[in-house]
Amino acid sequence: MRRSILTAAALTATLALAACSGGADEPAAEESTAPDGAGATLTVWVDETRQAAVEDAAAGFEEATGAKVEVVLKNFEDIRPDFLAQVPTGKGPDITVGAHDWLGELTTNGVVAPIELGDTADAFEPVSVSAFTQDGQVYGLPYAVENIALIRNTELAPEAPATWDDAIAAGKDAGTKYPLLIQTSTEGDPYTFYPLQTSFGAPVFEQNEDGSYKPELALGGEGGTAFAEWLAEQGEAGNLSTDVTYDIALAAFAKGESPFIVGGPWMLESFGDLDLAIDPIPSAGGEPARPFVGVAGFYVSAQSENALLANDFLVNYMATPEAQLALYEAGDRPPALIEAADTASEDPITAGFRAVGADAVPMPSLPEMGAVWAYWGVTEAAIVSGKSDPAKAWDKMVADIQGEIG
Repeated sequence: MRRSILTAAALTATLALAACSGGADEPAAEESTAPDGAGATLTVWVDETRQAAVEDAAAGFEEATGAKVEVVLKNFEDIRPDFLAQVPTGKGPDITVGAHDWLGELTTNGVVAPIELGDTADAFEPVSVSAFTQDGQVYGLPYAVENIALIRNTELAPEAPATWDDAIAAGKDAGTKYPLLIQTSTEGDPYTFYPLQTSFGAPVFEQNEDGSYKPELALGGEGGTAFAEWLAEQGEAGNLSTDVTYDIALAAFAKGESPFIVGGPWMLESFGDLDLAIDPIPSAGGEPARPFVGVAGFYVSAQSENALLANDFLVNYMATPEAQLALYEAGDRPPALIEAADTASEDPITAGFRAVGADAVPMPSLPEMGAVWAYWGVTEAAIVSGKSDPAKAWDKMVADIQGEIG
């Protein structure tokens, strides 16, 4: 049912775009102002998921500008290191697909250029533009927003819980093996635990007024200590356990062994025909539980000889409802373009993740984030398992991270 609804919605969006432009791939407003690309070639790096959508958009761009677009298929895990290695030598693509949290490393190494969204910026989900913004400049064209939420089996829990305690109570009332599932393992999982941490007022870094991060730790203090003590209490009560790995959590929820699991859209294909709802993650500390959001998009190489063409391709051909819905169909992540997201949200599962993502915070793209991961998860796991005094372990973690950052 979900696919048929979205296919019809995508067709509606395509026809509407065609009516305005005279062609689904070529925006009418750009017909007279499209840059002359005769003789130029844009090289775009993509992975398999994004390939077809980019090729479809490229066809209209080639027709309008006379430029050629060479779409190069790469393994996603190879894109960042290859981009970092090749761009400084004058090689590499004009455009690459990538994640927003690469931004700090890419700008530090001088391999990406800002893009000009102009009035188009207002057409995107605000969090998606914020994620690609650094020092007042936008460095990526966003196309998808990804975040975790509370996935609920409605047969076992008809109502969304308002708080963590409500969720645990509902889980116990359901009589299932687990009141709530959240992957922990012996290495911890600070990404999945982050919304619970923010509900205690302990974000990882301080943020500027525009939402960007500054390399000043904020996960210590009273809020951090309260979160650490809560972890210990939940571990002792059996609500959290390092025995629950990702695979165990996934299998248990699929078998109906819990009404709730904290996770993302990548889990859904494992849940078969379960009747699901997507809810905000319930607060444990009294403040809103705000998960990280990851934004996927496209970067322009700082060494591109066709920067204007690259910008035109992204802003006028990858920022259309048709292109963004094609990317959504391929990747099942809510589109960053609001018009496309509205269409995709006809599916209630997508609408649920989108609603939670609207109140989420971008994953920090600061280079300093690398120092945080090394200490964060193992400390949480040690506290949950009862192996460490919560306050002392948390304070030591903060000190270790600060020492690493310098």
